[in-house]
Amino acid sequence: MSQTIILGRYILINSEEGIMENWGVCIEANLISRVGSHEDLKREYPKAAIIDATDKIIAPGFINGHMHMYGILSHGITVDAAPTEFTSFLEDFWWPYVEDQLDHEMVKASTEMACVEMIKSGITTFYDCLEGPNSIPGALKVSAQVVEEAGMRGILSFEACERVDESNAELGLQENVDFIEWAKKNYKLVAGMMCIHTTFTCSKDFIKRAKQLSQKVGSKIHMHLSESVYEPEYSMDKYGKRPVDIYSELDYLDEDVVASQCVQLNNVEVEILAKAGTKAVHMPLSNCEVGGGVAPIPDMLEKGILVGLGTDGYINDFFEVMRGAFLIHKAYRQDPQVMPSSLVYKMATSMGANVLGFKKLGEIKQGYLADLITIDASLPTPLNSENIYDQLVLFKSSIDVKDVMINGKWIMQNREILSINEKQAIDKCQKAAKKMWNKHQ
Repeated sequence: MSQTIILGRYILINSEEGIMENWGVCIEANLISRVGSHEDLKREYPKAAIIDATDKIIAPGFINGHMHMYGILSHGITVDAAPTEFTSFLEDFWWPYVEDQLDHEMVKASTEMACVEMIKSGITTFYDCLEGPNSIPGALKVSAQVVEEAGMRGILSFEACERVDESNAELGLQENVDFIEWAKKNYKLVAGMMCIHTTFTCSKDFIKRAKQLSQKVGSKIHMHLSESVYEPEYSMDKYGKRPVDIYSELDYLDEDVVASQCVQLNNVEVEILAKAGTKAVHMPLSNCEVGGGVAPIPDMLEKGILVGLGTDGYINDFFEVMRGAFLIHKAYRQDPQVMPSSLVYKMATSMGANVLGFKKLGEIKQGYLADLITIDASLPTPLNSENIYDQLVLFKSSIDVKDVMINGKWIMQNREILSINEKQAIDKCQKAAKKMWNKHQ
């Protein structure tokens, strides 16, 4: 079996151990077979191919725990009237201008462009939630083919809900079931997940049916949870209970549930989620965009809830997302001690991997999957184990990501993506966006 040694200036082991200087990694097939000093690696693997990355930091790839790839088509779109609050954002903008316009051509173009942005940001694994009632059936297969060709590790789902009609709702559930089973047989890097929207677009019976189907096909299940005050208020008005209480009542919550957003949760709801083992994904930047609020992430982490980070398809530079998670909670709580950079980085890597169900991902460790990135090591101030996470989270950006390896294969080298023609992807995305924007005019 061929071996490749990557010799780094520094190697970032994980959020606890920090960095090692003049260390590297040996890759065999799609796994990390050894992590050690330059001298040890060259001595132990004398026939291995050697890649000189001694001006770079070798680090685990980022895990984007919640993505809407089609959302890239909305960047810069103009609307008749600016949304005034969250429901207005959905009803007056997002649903009619974006989701309802999606077809297979748009799904394909936006998937490819989103993969470009994620790869260039150092994201190696992601979970995507496709919302497009007129794009099914078959939209997930269209997206999956692009992701597989891009060489990314992706989990895809369709957000099933009842906002259109009963027939479309069932079609959404079936889209997920069919794709989950199909992906198991056809792809190595792409998988499926069951997904629903919210308690205000899904009835109790629909939620129960989705959960049962996820258990039948052996899949995790995802939902958006209290992204603004609207869902708790709706749930209280209709059911006399908050959303987490509804999910708990339906025996929906367990360790196979991934809840995104989680902005307007109270302390009791956090306790229920923690007790159930439910996982969560935090979107600090998009929560600001829609005026949703600031999620109680420090409280959730304190209770032992695993929380990953996501871009939400809004700003796909993962360094910006990490900075948001690092800064927003300090300002909101007026406490500079909350959300330290090492914890934020863990959410972006190993904890994010665990949220999505990956056990050997998100760390540079022997026996783990060879998903890694290199980051330009140059900085105007010294880099060491004490400041590595502050330096990365606060003072680096996606432009500093130089190389990306996924599953033992180089996907980007020296900022050039090898699996996608970036210029063609931009051209196709431009055409798809114009088509979407024009359809609503």
